[in-house]
Amino acid sequence: MTGRFREVAERVLDALLDENPEWALDLGDPRGADRLTDRSEEADVRRARLLTDALGSLDDIDDDLLSPGDRVDLEILRARIGSELWHTAELRPLSRDPLEHSPGEAVYALVEREHFPVADRLAALAARCSALPGHLAVARERLGSGPGMSRVHVETALARLEGTRTLLSDDVPALAAREPGAAPADLENALEAALAAVEEYGEWLTGRLETSTADPRLGERVYAARLWYTLDSELTPEALLVRAESDLIATEEALAEASAAYLGRPPAAGLAAEALARVAAEHASGPDTVRPLCEDALAHLGRRVRELDLVTVHDDPVRVVPMPEARRGIAVAYCDPPGPLDPRAAQSPTLVAVAPPPQDRSAARRESFFREYNAGMLRNLMVHEAMPGHALQLAHASRHRGGTRVGRVLSSGPFVEGWAVYAEELMARHGWSDDPADNAVLRLVQLKMRLRMILNAVLDVRLHTGDLTEAEAMALLVERGHQEEGEAAGKWRRALLTSAQLSTYYVGHTGVADIARDLAAVHPGRSDRERHDMMLAHGSPPPRHLRTLLGL
Repeated sequence: MTGRFREVAERVLDALLDENPEWALDLGDPRGADRLTDRSEEADVRRARLLTDALGSLDDIDDDLLSPGDRVDLEILRARIGSELWHTAELRPLSRDPLEHSPGEAVYALVEREHFPVADRLAALAARCSALPGHLAVARERLGSGPGMSRVHVETALARLEGTRTLLSDDVPALAAREPGAAPADLENALEAALAAVEEYGEWLTGRLETSTADPRLGERVYAARLWYTLDSELTPEALLVRAESDLIATEEALAEASAAYLGRPPAAGLAAEALARVAAEHASGPDTVRPLCEDALAHLGRRVRELDLVTVHDDPVRVVPMPEARRGIAVAYCDPPGPLDPRAAQSPTLVAVAPPPQDRSAARRESFFREYNAGMLRNLMVHEAMPGHALQLAHASRHRGGTRVGRVLSSGPFVEGWAVYAEELMARHGWSDDPADNAVLRLVQLKMRLRMILNAVLDVRLHTGDLTEAEAMALLVERGHQEEGEAAGKWRRALLTSAQLSTYYVGHTGVADIARDLAAVHPGRSDRERHDMMLAHGSPPPRHLRTLLGL
C-alpha cells in the first residue's frame, strides 16, 4: 500500500503543478516556466474534474496500512485537494477578485529568482509576456460577467499594476542587459504587447472603480468554510472569537505589568500607552533607517540565536530587500524563501521584503509609520520574519525528505505563522542581549505584537461574519491594540482583502506553543535546541499532524 500511495501522491502533485505553473516555479520547478495558468471558465471545469478524480484516487488508499509519515502526507494532500476543489467550484474568486489575475507574479519570479540560466529565463519571459494579452482578456471577461468586485480589491489591483509596469519596462530589459545576445528575438515585441495589455487592463479596472460596490465580507457560512480549509481545524468562528477575546484580556494585563516595570511606577491605567509612546520616541526610525535597522537586527539575531543555542541555525543566506511594488498593498513585510524543489535552494538567498514608508501618504501618516515601526518594533519584526522565525523555519523545512514531496511542497499557514509568533515569544523570554534595557523594550513590543495577533483573529471573524464597521475596527485596533492610525487603517484594509489568513497567527501560535510545552514534558532531558529541531524536522505540517509525527 505504501508504494501505491506514493505513486498516487506524486501523480497528483504533478497534476497540480502542471495546472499552476506560476506556483510550480515559486517552488523551484521550472518545467512550466514558459506558461501562464489558464484562468478561464473552461479551465475551472477541467480543474474541478481533475481535483475530484484526485480525491477519488486518494480515498481508495487504506491509510491503516501506511506508516505515520505517509498517513500524514495522505491527510495533508487530501485536505489540499478538498480546499482547491471548494475554491474552484464554490468560492470562485476568479470571477470577483482582480488580485487573482494580477500579472506581476508571473514576471517577478523569473526576474528576481536565479532558478536557471539567464537565457532560459529570458525565453520564458518572452513566452509569458506574449501570453499576457490573452491572460488579461480572460480577466476582463470573468470579472466583467461575475457577481461584482469590491472597491478595495480594485484599488489594490491597480496599485500592483504600477509594479508590473516597472517590471516590464525596467527590470526585464535590465536582466537582458546582463547577458547581451541572450535575449530571444521576440522578447522586445512580447514586452511591448504585454505593456499595452497592462495599460488596457488598468484603464478597464479604472473605469469600474465607481461601480465596484460589492461587499468584500464573506458572510457566516462561506467564512466558516474558508476558516476550516485554512486552519485545517474543527475550530468554529464562534469558538475562535471567544478564545481570542479571553486571551486579549490576559495579554492586556501582561502588557500593563511590563509597562509599569519599564516606567518604574506602580501599575495604573494608561501606562501601556505611555510606555509604548516612550519606546517609539526613544527608538525612532526614519525614511533612511528602516532597512539598515532591519539588516543590523538580522545580523545580531544570527549571533544571538546561536549564542543561546535555541535551535540549529543553518548558514543559508538571508537578505533584507525593499518590497517589490507589484507585491505591495497587503502586508508590511514578508519572507520569500527559495523554492523547496530548487536543487540550489540552500545556496539561494531567502528574501525578507520590507515595504518602504508610504511616500504617497500625508506627512502625518508617514510619521505614524515611523512611530509604529520604531527600532524596537523592527527588531521584533525581524525575529518574526527571519531569525528564528520564518527564514530559519523554512530553511529547516527545505531539508525535510519524506516518502513523497508532499511535506516539501505543501505547507500549513497556521504552522508557519504559529512558529514565527512562537519565535517572538521565545526571544522576548531569553532576551535581546545582556542589557536589561534592550530586553525590556523587546518585551514591550512583543506583547504589543501579541495584542496585534489576537486582534487579527477578532477582526477577521467579526468583519466576515458580522457587521463590524470601519470606525469600530479602528477604535478596537487603536485603543486596545495601541496601534498607530496608519497601521490600523492598513489592517482594516488587509482584513477586507483577505479572509481567514489573519486568524492563522493566533490559532497557529496556540498549536505550536502547546506542542513545545508538551514536548518539554515528554523529553525533559533534551535541550531547547534539540526539542526545537524536532519540531522543525517535518516540513511545515498543520500542528495537529505535527503532534502525530512527534508521537504526542
